[in-house]
Amino acid sequence: MNDAPSQSKSVRPAWRLLPRNVWAVTVTSFLTDISSEMLLGILPFFLANVLGARTSAIGVIEGVAETTASLLKLFSGWLSDRFKARKWPAVLGYAISTISKPFFLAANSWGAVMGIRIADRVGKGVRTAPRDALVADSIGPEHRGLAFGLHRAGDTAGAMLGTLAAALILWRSGEGAALARETFQQVVWWSVLPAVLAVLVLALGSREVPLKAKDAPRLTLAGFDKRFRWFLATVVLFTLGNSSDAFLMLRAQERGVGLVQILLMVASFNLIYALISGPAGAISDRVGRRRIIQIGWGVYALIYLGFALVESAWQVWVLYALYGVYYGMVEGTAKALVADLVPPEKRGTAYGVYNAAVGLAVFPASVIAGVLWEGAGRWSGFGPTAPFFFGAALALAAAVMLRWVLQGPSPVRP
Repeated sequence: MNDAPSQSKSVRPAWRLLPRNVWAVTVTSFLTDISSEMLLGILPFFLANVLGARTSAIGVIEGVAETTASLLKLFSGWLSDRFKARKWPAVLGYAISTISKPFFLAANSWGAVMGIRIADRVGKGVRTAPRDALVADSIGPEHRGLAFGLHRAGDTAGAMLGTLAAALILWRSGEGAALARETFQQVVWWSVLPAVLAVLVLALGSREVPLKAKDAPRLTLAGFDKRFRWFLATVVLFTLGNSSDAFLMLRAQERGVGLVQILLMVASFNLIYALISGPAGAISDRVGRRRIIQIGWGVYALIYLGFALVESAWQVWVLYALYGVYYGMVEGTAKALVADLVPPEKRGTAYGVYNAAVGLAVFPASVIAGVLWEGAGRWSGFGPTAPFFFGAALALAAAVMLRWVLQGPSPVRP
């Protein structure tokens, strides 16, 4: 079992050498995102069109939900290191999110929606850090970028199919510029099946990875390499300008894009995201993670500038599709970089800290975006364009800062 690989195996494509756990986690994320994106793609319109929620309320809902998830990611990652368990905490998290979804059927206020979103994010908070650590523990550094890129590709392919499924339901229901409660409830029912299958795939298809018997790390940044700590600070700076994507969809609606068209637009975004994630991760294995992330943040800045200046529906569609380039380049690559910067016994804690930092920054980012959006008529220069100018500026600042904090030889070069 431990013999060196034969010559015939050594020439196989890298993706065929990926271990079972990577594929199990990828399929699980694929199914989960089919379920989640069926709901999340239309949730802002359910809140705005059916429940009459203001954009500031939508920002608060997303911010509180993500903050809850972020705090739990911090502790779940640390606990996965302490108890040397990755698989079952991840399974538990997926199960919690699955159980929360049917409660959307009874939601009749934005406060009720916020409660359900919090329950769903509890599941995400429990599962994310152990799941990422399971992937990192299952693969060597030479293919780590590819593994995380494949996972993001599977996740995003599921998001694309989920968005298309929601669009099909809306189209068959005759929805145009607004969303009816009955149609939203149909989507909720259809979203439950792939969520249940996702839990089963991870529970039956993955295996725990034995970890070395070392003392559990303390829940502090003091023991981590300074590069990791500075990388966290840079990501937080970027995220403060990266509010919930609900604002992008609201911007599309404000520019005259219909609901079905918005969902098809999101599907095209996810297609590009899925196609780019794997190759971008593999390229980062060769040229270094920092360079790929910097380019991705630069693309993000240009796209947000475009959203600030956009005038017609077709321009919104093109920009949102290209938004997938940023996600495909950065999401998997950043998680691979976390594994590069920390030792194996601290990966659960590191992923918890990383995901918590990002999620906690999303709360003020979403609230700021909502306030800036609603500033039209109150403060000169504020309105629907302001959140996008703000996001573009912080993205450029973060790209410059990343070069400074990760100076020197890349930690990911073979």
